[in-house]
Amino acid sequence: MAAPLTPDFRPRYHELHRVGRPGWWRSLVGAVLLPVLVFIVLPIAIGVVALVTLLAAGQSLEEATRQLDVTRELTPVGLAVLNVSLAASIPAAALVMWALHRLKPRWLSSVGPSIRWRYFFVCLVLSVFALAASLGVAMLVPQPDGGEVIGELNDFTAQTRAFLLVIVLLTPLQAAGEEYLFRGYLTQAFGSLFRHRTLAAGLAVLGPAVLFALAHGAQSAPVFLDRLAFGVIAGILVIRTGGLEAAIAMHVLNNFVAFGLALAFGDMTETLTASGPSSWWMIASTLAQSLTYLFLATWVAKLMRLEVRGPAVGAVLARPRARV
Repeated sequence: MAAPLTPDFRPRYHELHRVGRPGWWRSLVGAVLLPVLVFIVLPIAIGVVALVTLLAAGQSLEEATRQLDVTRELTPVGLAVLNVSLAASIPAAALVMWALHRLKPRWLSSVGPSIRWRYFFVCLVLSVFALAASLGVAMLVPQPDGGEVIGELNDFTAQTRAFLLVIVLLTPLQAAGEEYLFRGYLTQAFGSLFRHRTLAAGLAVLGPAVLFALAHGAQSAPVFLDRLAFGVIAGILVIRTGGLEAAIAMHVLNNFVAFGLALAFGDMTETLTASGPSSWWMIASTLAQSLTYLFLATWVAKLMRLEVRGPAVGAVLARPRARV
């Protein structure tokens, strides 16, 4: 388990829990408590509010329930409620961070501590180049059932417009919420359990990546491994760059592209549930994107001389003073 810290200890991102209240068990408690909040408590609470709102607007119980059931047929209202529920991971993670570790929530963003906005916007641009590499590979590999990469253009309807509005406004928050949960709090929770550097870093990357893939529910093996690969690369980026900016930028663009293609050429429900045909070749496309992005984002972080370690414990991250 984690050894006592010296005043000159400078934690990497995944070691930040070691700077808070002593007790390795706090990270384990948080690793259980936070997913319960995000995947059970908050969705129920937000879903009830949405249901009451729809009923108050004059909809029948059957119609309101249909709109909120994202597994049967995804609607703009259902997607909005889902996105808000996942975006609520950010304040939930902040609450657990403070309550269990007495660390300010800003340490979830980076070792800065805060979102390093200039690097984040640069990463948005870099993610486009990485996406181009992914699309290039996707054009070369066989498609499932001999299908086309892009099908016929869908009609632009009022529902399409509503979906587009939800995606533009809420998808960035949803993607950021998932990153604050998996690459944020859970990365710090797993990474702060052991003092062995390789073991701590490996667990900090693999643990959240596996949970991230499993959290998407029932899925085919290629889709699971595709999401696992994304989680691993995102976890490596967080440790290498000292913050969530690169992972959030890649996640936001991926979701924009996935939902954008579904709106234009596919089916939103099928895209959300990953119920369509899948192929092992999709992993090649994901790896082309992720590895390209990993190289570019790491290289730019070095050019920008981003800090990958927090300040010394004795300087800024000192343990909270005991109350008299």
